[in-house]
Amino acid sequence: MSPQVIVNGLLLGGLYAAVGVGFSLVWGVMNVINITHGSFLMLGAYVSYWLFRLYHVDPFLSLPAVMLLMFGLGYLLQRYIVNAVVKTGVFMTLIITYGMNLFFVNLALLLWKGDYRSVTPEYAGTGLQIGGLIIPYIRLVAAVLAVVLTLLLQLFLSRTRVGNAILATALNKNAAQLVGIPIGRIYAITYGIGAALAGAAGALMSAIYVITPFMGEPFIGKAFVVACLGGLGTATGAILGGVVLGLAETIGGAIVGPSYQEAISFIVLVLILIVRPEGIIGRRFFAEVK
Repeated sequence: MSPQVIVNGLLLGGLYAAVGVGFSLVWGVMNVINITHGSFLMLGAYVSYWLFRLYHVDPFLSLPAVMLLMFGLGYLLQRYIVNAVVKTGVFMTLIITYGMNLFFVNLALLLWKGDYRSVTPEYAGTGLQIGGLIIPYIRLVAAVLAVVLTLLLQLFLSRTRVGNAILATALNKNAAQLVGIPIGRIYAITYGIGAALAGAAGALMSAIYVITPFMGEPFIGKAFVVACLGGLGTATGAILGGVVLGLAETIGGAIVGPSYQEAISFIVLVLILIVRPEGIIGRRFFAEVK
């Protein structure tokens, strides 16, 4: 196996971790399979693109602005739309988030058409060469920042009062209410964090992938697989899940051909559901069906 394939898999895995961690958090805390996650990623990429186009802001430096905007959007959506159905069961929230995803995709089509757009900083096309290995700077920085954001989330959850409240709500919502934790506010903050992380993933990808209104759709499935692999609500699990998925896709693509690469992620999903339903680290996923 070529070392270049392994390096590519690790870099891809870092991006997948950023894609999956917010999805995993929302699912683990709220029991919501958030299909709107793909639209948040897409909107984050567009914000990064316009900041680069209008103000020449590097896509990686645009992360704070992107995350702040997406947090606000996610917070408001949860308070005024998702919160109305969050107690009705997983199927209703699935339908609501699917509808919101369609709305944002079509809004993007209305505003920006289906034109392909890209962010091309000056260092695009350059890379670090170590022996026979070539590591593109953009992918390297994006993967490193993705892992850093994921670890910062873990620190936030474990070292702050709000983070502890989020973890307590994920473990036992009723017990959290009994000790005075405002569940509605925690849900809104959690959904906002999930949107911010998805937007950050979109900003990181804006310099790597072509930006279109549909760019987030394939990553909804990737986020689902990463969440199942790593376990719900765990930031470190998202890193492990992302790396496993990235390596599986690149190694599998090198063996059986790139045309089968997309199918590999779902083969990995089926295997993990059979062998270890709770993920590599984390708890078993559940759904309150009503």
